[in-house]
Amino acid sequence: MAQNASMEEFEALLNESFEMDTPTEGSVVKGTVLAIEAGQAIIDVGYKMEGRVDLKEFANPGEAPEVAVGDAVEVYLRQVESSKGEAVISREMARREEAWDRLEKSYADDARVDGAIFGRVKGGFTVDLGGAVAFLPGSQVDVRPVRDAGPLMGMKQPFQILKMDRRRGNIVVSRRAILEESRAEQRAEVIGNLAEGMSVDGVVKNITEYGAFVDLGGVDGLLHVTDMAWRRINHPSEILTIGETINVQVIKINKETHRISLGMKQLQDDPWDKVATTYTLDSVHTGVVTNITDYGAFVELEAGVEGLVHVSEMSWTKKNVHPGKIVSTSQEVEVMVLEIDDAKRRVSLGLKQTQRNPWEVFAETHPEGKQVEGEVKNITEFGLFIGLEGDIDGMVHLSDLSWDERGEDAIQNYRKGDVVQAVVSEVDVEKERISLSIKAMGNDSFAEATGGIKRGSIVTVEVTSIEDGGIEVEYEGTKSFIRRSDLSRDRAEQRPERFSVGDKVDVRITNIDTKTRKLGLSIKAREIAEEKEAVEQYGSSDSGASLGDILGAALKRDE
Repeated sequence: MAQNASMEEFEALLNESFEMDTPTEGSVVKGTVLAIEAGQAIIDVGYKMEGRVDLKEFANPGEAPEVAVGDAVEVYLRQVESSKGEAVISREMARREEAWDRLEKSYADDARVDGAIFGRVKGGFTVDLGGAVAFLPGSQVDVRPVRDAGPLMGMKQPFQILKMDRRRGNIVVSRRAILEESRAEQRAEVIGNLAEGMSVDGVVKNITEYGAFVDLGGVDGLLHVTDMAWRRINHPSEILTIGETINVQVIKINKETHRISLGMKQLQDDPWDKVATTYTLDSVHTGVVTNITDYGAFVELEAGVEGLVHVSEMSWTKKNVHPGKIVSTSQEVEVMVLEIDDAKRRVSLGLKQTQRNPWEVFAETHPEGKQVEGEVKNITEFGLFIGLEGDIDGMVHLSDLSWDERGEDAIQNYRKGDVVQAVVSEVDVEKERISLSIKAMGNDSFAEATGGIKRGSIVTVEVTSIEDGGIEVEYEGTKSFIRRSDLSRDRAEQRPERFSVGDKVDVRITNIDTKTRKLGLSIKAREIAEEKEAVEQYGSSDSGASLGDILGAALKRDE
């Protein structure tokens, strides 16, 4: 029994020894480099076993192999004995297992890991993390898109592990996270050394429509276009170029967003300090049109001093016209200073004030009664507008068109473009109004006809028409109407039909109306007047003389 027990113990010890002497396949074992030959390292892994490993498995990407005889190395035992009687071992797989252990610890500690980019794959790059291969997405290479990643290949540098899955063998890393962290530290350090009002040098990094980004040594500041110069700048590229070193002032630092606002003009003299003394009210200056809007034109008086000529101050005569029809960009113009607002940094300018008021000039050169000539520019329901010298218009009212025709009828005789002559009747400079008269150019038939007569005069008229209510007659080209009741003193003779067209009739003038241009005529009044005169001269019917005797004596006298 004792002998049997001893045999069992020996067998157990033998098995234990065998297990100790024979390592498990698929594990990492320690070995010693015995020799290096034919591009391979011969390694003793103990247990009376040797294996071979290609030297390239001892090298990092882009580097020479680091291995020498006598070095203690760890290798991965893939197979205890091959057909050649050697152990099948791999340094690369050992490194991978070793790397995964190390990387998992770094990932848990949120620590950086060193690696080198060694290849390109779809969507990014491959990175060797000391034995384990990781994926670097293209978006995680740099803070800004990288067009050429060549200079980064094979360079040992730190990475941040974003995700790892040992079971699937996936590791995702970022170089950008390291740069951003470093950038944030650098930014904080640079910002910490800056103060508002400080003057610093920077390099123009980028130019946009609204300004330029300036590198202040690891941190960017924004130089807005309005802070580049005191004068108007349409685009930053007018005065800046990328890569140029410029001197700027720190205007504002936002401690929360780390945004830095910069200015260039703040380091120059403000031209507005001398505006009040240089540009006194009503003084005239030469400037250049820099910008045109619907409401006026901006004129640069000097670099940094710009004024607005409002559309209402651009022309004496061109009303409701776009400023672009009067001036053009880059045009040199003479302007007058109308107002200065220091608080708003505004200068109000006038363009028309540098020229004489054309209505004043016209009033001086065209007194009332002077004859003028012009083209009919417009025809309205109340008259004609005539173009006059000085690019101004005069108006002929309906009532000033003709002596003989009504205005509504007379205006039908005119067309746009007709050249007409008229007489100046009134000039109102303040209201910019010139009144003209065409009828004053011609002979006034009514005035001529009534020039030698007065109320009570007896004139001879010609019958031109017989109407129910009376007769129409004409005197010296002027027509009048005699009502039935004025045709005779005798009611029985107040019949229009007793007259014929062409008859000559003596009538008494009862009224001369120059406004309505009408004569008041009466046969009846003439008869009554004649009777009164006869009675006064030749006696009264009351004294016994008959009317026939009196009239007969009067008629005999006339003969």
